[in-house]
Amino acid sequence: MTERGVDLSALPKEVRDQLAELDLELSEGDITQKGYEKKRTKLLAPYIIQTPVAPPQNDAQPPAPSSSSHAPAPAPANSSRYRERRSRRTHRNGGTRDDRYRSDIHTEAVQAALAKNKEEKMALPMPTKRRSTYVQSPIETRTPPDSSSGSEDETSARRQSSAVAPQPQVHPNLQSSDYWVNRSAQGSSTSSSASSTMSHGEAKPQAQSQPQPQYKPQYQPLYQPHHQPQQQPQQQPHRQPQEQSRTAAVTDMLAHSRIAPSENSAPPPDVTAVAPPSRGPRVDLPSNAVVRGMSRGHSRSSMMETADGVPVSSRVSTKIQQLLNTLKRPKRPPLSEFFTDDSEEIVQVPQPDPNTPRPEGRQIIPVKGEPLGVVSNWPPALQAALARWGATQGKSPALTALDISGKPLYTLTYGKLWSRSVKLAYTLLNKLGTKNEQILKPGDKVALVYPNSDPGMFWVAFYGCLLAEVIPVPIEVPLSRKDAGISQVGFLLGSCGVGLALTSEICLKGLPKTPTGEILQFKGWPRMKWVITDSKYLTKPSKDWQPHIPTANTDPAYIEYKASKEGTVVGVAVSKVAMLTHCQALTQACNYCEGETLVNVLDFKKDMGLWHGVLTAVMNRIHTISVPYAVMKACPLSWVQRVHMNKARVALVKCRDLHWAMMAHRDQRDISLASLRMLIVADGANPWSVSSCDAFLNLFQSHGLKPEVICPCAASPEAMTVAIRRPGVPGAPLPARAILSMGGLSYGVIRVNTEDKNSALTVQDVGHVMPGALMCIVRPDGPPQLCKTDEIGEIIINSRAGGTMYYGLPGLTKNTFEVIPVNANGVPIGEIPFVRSGLLGFVGPGSLIFVVGKIEGLLMVSSRRHNADDLVATALAVEPVKTVYRGRIAVFSVTVFYDERVVIVAEQRPDASEEDSFQWMSRVLQAIDSIHQVGLYCLALVPANTLPKTPLGGIHISDTKQFFLDGNLHPCNILMCPHTCVTNLPKPRQKQPVGVGPASVMVGNLVAGKRIAQAVGRDLGMIEDQDLVRKLCMWPTVMHQYLTEALQWRAQTDPDHVLYVLLNAKGVTVGTATCVQLHKRAEKIAAALSEKSSINTGENVVLLYPPGIDLIAAFYGCLYAGCVPVNVRPPHPQNLAATLPTVRMIIDVSKAACILTTQNLMRILRSKEAAASVNIKTWPTIIDTDDLPRRRPPQIYKPPTAEMIAYLDFSVSTTGMLTGVKISHAAVSALCRSIKLQCELYSSRQIAICLDPYCGLGFVLWCLASVYSGHQSILIPPFELESSVSLWLSTLSQYRIRDTFCSYSVMELCTKGLGTQTDLLKARGVNLSCVRSCVVIAEERPRLALSQSFSKLFKDVGLSSRAVSTAFGSRVNLAICLQGTTGPDPCTVYVDMKSLRHDRVRLVERGAPQSLPLMESGKILPGVRVIIVNPETKGPLGDSHLGEIWVNSPHNASGYYTIYGEESLQADHFNTKLSFGDPHTLWARTGYLGFVKRTELLDASGDRHDALFVVGSLDETLELRGLRYHPTDIETSVSRAHRSIAESAVFTWTNLLVVVSELCGSEQDALDLVPLITNVVLEEHHLIVGVVVIVDPGVIPINSRGEKQRMHLRDSFLADQLDPIYVAYNM
Repeated sequence: MTERGVDLSALPKEVRDQLAELDLELSEGDITQKGYEKKRTKLLAPYIIQTPVAPPQNDAQPPAPSSSSHAPAPAPANSSRYRERRSRRTHRNGGTRDDRYRSDIHTEAVQAALAKNKEEKMALPMPTKRRSTYVQSPIETRTPPDSSSGSEDETSARRQSSAVAPQPQVHPNLQSSDYWVNRSAQGSSTSSSASSTMSHGEAKPQAQSQPQPQYKPQYQPLYQPHHQPQQQPQQQPHRQPQEQSRTAAVTDMLAHSRIAPSENSAPPPDVTAVAPPSRGPRVDLPSNAVVRGMSRGHSRSSMMETADGVPVSSRVSTKIQQLLNTLKRPKRPPLSEFFTDDSEEIVQVPQPDPNTPRPEGRQIIPVKGEPLGVVSNWPPALQAALARWGATQGKSPALTALDISGKPLYTLTYGKLWSRSVKLAYTLLNKLGTKNEQILKPGDKVALVYPNSDPGMFWVAFYGCLLAEVIPVPIEVPLSRKDAGISQVGFLLGSCGVGLALTSEICLKGLPKTPTGEILQFKGWPRMKWVITDSKYLTKPSKDWQPHIPTANTDPAYIEYKASKEGTVVGVAVSKVAMLTHCQALTQACNYCEGETLVNVLDFKKDMGLWHGVLTAVMNRIHTISVPYAVMKACPLSWVQRVHMNKARVALVKCRDLHWAMMAHRDQRDISLASLRMLIVADGANPWSVSSCDAFLNLFQSHGLKPEVICPCAASPEAMTVAIRRPGVPGAPLPARAILSMGGLSYGVIRVNTEDKNSALTVQDVGHVMPGALMCIVRPDGPPQLCKTDEIGEIIINSRAGGTMYYGLPGLTKNTFEVIPVNANGVPIGEIPFVRSGLLGFVGPGSLIFVVGKIEGLLMVSSRRHNADDLVATALAVEPVKTVYRGRIAVFSVTVFYDERVVIVAEQRPDASEEDSFQWMSRVLQAIDSIHQVGLYCLALVPANTLPKTPLGGIHISDTKQFFLDGNLHPCNILMCPHTCVTNLPKPRQKQPVGVGPASVMVGNLVAGKRIAQAVGRDLGMIEDQDLVRKLCMWPTVMHQYLTEALQWRAQTDPDHVLYVLLNAKGVTVGTATCVQLHKRAEKIAAALSEKSSINTGENVVLLYPPGIDLIAAFYGCLYAGCVPVNVRPPHPQNLAATLPTVRMIIDVSKAACILTTQNLMRILRSKEAAASVNIKTWPTIIDTDDLPRRRPPQIYKPPTAEMIAYLDFSVSTTGMLTGVKISHAAVSALCRSIKLQCELYSSRQIAICLDPYCGLGFVLWCLASVYSGHQSILIPPFELESSVSLWLSTLSQYRIRDTFCSYSVMELCTKGLGTQTDLLKARGVNLSCVRSCVVIAEERPRLALSQSFSKLFKDVGLSSRAVSTAFGSRVNLAICLQGTTGPDPCTVYVDMKSLRHDRVRLVERGAPQSLPLMESGKILPGVRVIIVNPETKGPLGDSHLGEIWVNSPHNASGYYTIYGEESLQADHFNTKLSFGDPHTLWARTGYLGFVKRTELLDASGDRHDALFVVGSLDETLELRGLRYHPTDIETSVSRAHRSIAESAVFTWTNLLVVVSELCGSEQDALDLVPLITNVVLEEHHLIVGVVVIVDPGVIPINSRGEKQRMHLRDSFLADQLDPIYVAYNM
């Protein structure tokens, strides 16, 4: 294989080796394609022969499997039910349809898209939900059933038309018509289908099979008035682009009002040569790009270089060279390398699609508005206009306000407006505060807080402030502390320095108050003084006082609030001169005349409502009729009636108001809109406004509405009015529409939609630029580079009539208000600063402006742009819309796993059935996928009236997003589809076949250049000197191989020494056992056993006792009688059905001849309740040991050899396997001796044990160790802690215990139960400074977080941070590690989780991303040898390599008891040899993965200490995407996702990851958890969760050691026994 002129066979051997290693890494998935290419290019760079013009070749690479292949096969029953339901629905009539919201065209597009998907039916299993979970919250009375389509831009009642309108295609955006005519059509049809390659990873064959000739222009009808028929014959002959023919073409085309698509006159680049259609969609990057992006520290070149980069020759000695290399490469990678974001290594970056449409036009030329005319009588300031009208036209009406029924409430004349404003100005400046100290000075900021229903008070306050030269900041009336975005308004007031609020008396009364009657301090607000501005409270100024009216200057006149996409509220300051100039520009553009009547339905506090209805109106002495939101909700036709009654010339509305008027149209027949000369549509810039305007015109044309009066406009708080369509001349042709390809738009390119009618977007123009303004289009991201003519960009404006700054935020201001556009080379095109408008659009023919969306509604998914409004429109066009409310839909994106993911949240109607909702959601998914080629991540339905609202009824998007991310949304239905939209997951790992090859040959103690990973405990050692033995009281340790002998010896030599003390929940001693008492009780039981003729020596006897001394006595009684004790946890009296079958199973499996138990338990075993779950007639003999007669057995049994079985240890593993292991007498004494040495136990010591005594090391410590070592054990049954949590800790303090043993469940109980009560413990005198070691007994990876929080919490009561440590045992060896009293403290390392999934260990620094802390599992016990082995090849591994832990020690178990006919498994687990190295030693396989690391610490013998780190059980690991995951890691992440998750467990089901979470909050939180769990697992583990199951607390089964029984859980899940609150199938 050659690569760009490199002959690989000619390369040096080391380079070839490195390349081979790279190929292996790529095939195993250890490195991404991008990382591979980088490293490869760097390796080959020195050998590449530069060829002059070779086009980059594509490495043929099979396309990634389509994402649908990961979708699991759901449960068949569900799917058939779903199919049946679905066919039923499709034939059913739609019922009452919401005609007022329909756009036939978009609905058609959606229907077509859904029909296309019909064939591949989505047989999704429906989510299951417990009935009780949702009672729909009642709808608050204040919202009419269908109304709240919201007034803000978020309202989506009108979006349905977003895809198409019946107009022919428009190719917009080019100025000079000759440029348009001349364009060859090649490339204009680049379709949206190319984009599907990006979003779905499936390669589509390219349609272009042969290149078209470049010179043949192909015309196409592009622009025509929308009443013309769609098809028109192509009338132009094909012309060569010559000057005269060009002019002719222009006139010809303008006559037909159509313009052909044109591009750059230079032919577009021929892509066919570079990318043959047969190749997959991947492009090789040129080598310089690869080298440039190289991440540090990777793939160092194999050429030897000196420090300064000169290749080495003989001039440098090798020693110096080595030194230089050492200096050049520090041993440990520098910290920065750990903390760089390694997304490049992880994420599968989709290769750029060669068919992506790219802009091809020339650079845009700034567009100039007409000059601002100078009119002689224009006032020098707006206040001067008011003064003039107040004096000369005092009786002229300025404002009419309406009451709630829509009737006029009052009319404010210009005389009244002037006199009241002057009174207010005088009061503000002179009458607030005391005489000496004036509160307000000119230039101060005040908040205006007036309701939407009281425009008169607002007008007076606003003009009063202007006259007093204080700066008004109009804000919404706060209704409660929990208002959406209330704290952000506080941020605005704080940044503007507002301390005073003006309001009306009625409004003040309505504000929320404290119990003492003061106004509530709202969250995040500065301290406010409230001033009432009603006339009766104002002071009339003295005759000589006149307000000062200076000529308009650049000082701020007022501050308008604006909420950003993130929800922050900022104040846009508008200067006096900008305010005045803007009024002049609007007057000129809208041709306002003195004395006209204007009906304003918009919010008069900001935006168009303020600019037209308050400011420009006063400048031109217009009579404004203000129609508040409340009136519109009660009577949607009220504004049309006002236009009719008052013969209004201008109306100011939003699309919502057009809809509402159409909805109520039948109520009124005799209305006329003939007086209107201008119907200004404030949100006409939105793509979905076209159909609203068309539908309104169709309906009201018969009522005198003229087509040319509809005037859409575009505006933003920063740039103010950007463009407005001028009122047309009657009979003139209407402006044309643009029909754009959605696919092109998603790449920011304008393409006429020629192919798929479904994915088209129809946009209307918003007229021309404002008078006196200059406009450019620049790229929305990065430096403000001028766009090309066929590119979508952000509109920027230079004008005197615009905002001047974000008040108090200079940094933000610079980026928005002082933008200087640059050309393609990055050179500024002039000095003049522009203002960013936040609108995305382009310039069409005739310099008409088209807007296709807003920056804040932009969702960037996989580097493609989607508009939130367009997605809403598509969702609303899905039939039937009985499920959700129109206008109550929020669309936003959340960042999950290195990309934006689209989320849609809608309010569900209370009467919508579960099935309807689910069907609607499924169809929305399909429609959006088909039309926009973007996958939805999450679709949630919430109960009616629960989404946060903006003041005028729209949905507060940023608050909704925050609720979603915080888990406070409380949806009633949710559908997540991560499988379809997450396309950047790393490639699955391909496992290589395993074989033991020559590379495994070992040299001495080295494997692959590293020390073999093994660790050895110190020597057990035997003491020979009998005298010393007697002195040390160690007689039994040496002489007796059997515990029975040790007990007898203790009973003789030290009869009254107390071995055991048993405590109850109150901490009171309820039982003790001295050596002699224990011996006598054991004798009684042995006598009872030997009297039973049915019980022979060597038979198994089940011990069924609660934790206590009876259990210990029964154990030694069995040994005395020669029986084999089998210790079994007694059944739980309150839960016999679940616990008794396990008891029965152990009794049956162990073939027990008899059961020893207490009277109480014997009654339970024979009770009716027990009979319900097991057959109670077949119990073996039951002996009650409570009241046995005082007898001695004929003799005490002594086993013939120490290899005989002492007892059977039964335990249910975490995977649900019941295993019994045989423990021999030799193993018992070796284990006891090992523990004695490690923990330095002898007769005078006291230890406290709070453990379950039924299996493993817990049983050994409870029953065996004291008898062997002679120390006193204080026994605390763990169940006693449930009624008295502090029992264990207060015992440690009271008895001054140095060593204690507990389980993780005990530690968790204390942490949760006592965490907040450390002061109380201190007060009770609890002091844990005596505790030297607190060892957690476990058979799992140490729970570091729990241990650390326990240490930190109880540090206050004296617990040493070094005290807590952990032990480790397994089925094959009950105790491998145990932190003793001597030796170094347990150490913690941080490993890279990505490497761990590849079965490798890579140590990283603390805090590195994707790092996992692991704590050493205690010190290796004396006599124990541990080695780390590859579980597949069975060969030893090197230091710090991950493998299975094998153990060799005298206390290994002898084998399994329970597995019949599985001798091979027995041999494999207990007597295994290494495949090479040391083939003679017999090892036992623990079944746990771990690694050994040699640390810097020294052990007791002075050697460096080898630490064993346990990672997890092999049986438990999940194999997903070729990688190995440990459930506990995923569970830790899930538990952190939300405060309501108490516990969680994961398992796999048909290659799907299932997460079960216990909900400790209210049931309404249940569905909030689904997206949070999906997010966290995707972010931290790069896995898609297939099923999320939310259950009640306590459902996840846990064994006595506090370990989760995941397989039991899985079985219950599959058998449908969990009674879940909710099951979500993320498909």
